[in-house]
Amino acid sequence: MEGVAEHGRNEEGPARRAGRRFEDDLVGLDPHDPEARAFAEHLDRMEHATPRYTVEGYLDGVQNFAESANRVTGHRRLVAILVVGLILLGVLYTVWEALLFILGTFLGAGG
Repeated sequence: MEGVAEHGRNEEGPARRAGRRFEDDLVGLDPHDPEARAFAEHLDRMEHATPRYTVEGYLDGVQNFAESANRVTGHRRLVAILVVGLILLGVLYTVWEALLFILGTFLGAGG
């Protein structure tokens, strides 16, 4: 079996799968060229339609953001880290306020 490792996992990357999927669009391009691979991945992302109103859609968006943040350098990476940090601060604040509300409700003085 081509592309399958010992443990049954598919070792093919998204560029290789996208390259086969868009063979007509990639005619004449070198499959080992990084720019051709990036183009195939771009075409795959453009054609990949996931509903954005489901949990899977949101998680797919987070995955795309994480992969993009790992590829960038310089000030764009700093901005990505800042965005993630602000999101985490918002989540921590919300959890803290929820805990205070719960504790205040159950342990508060009854009137």
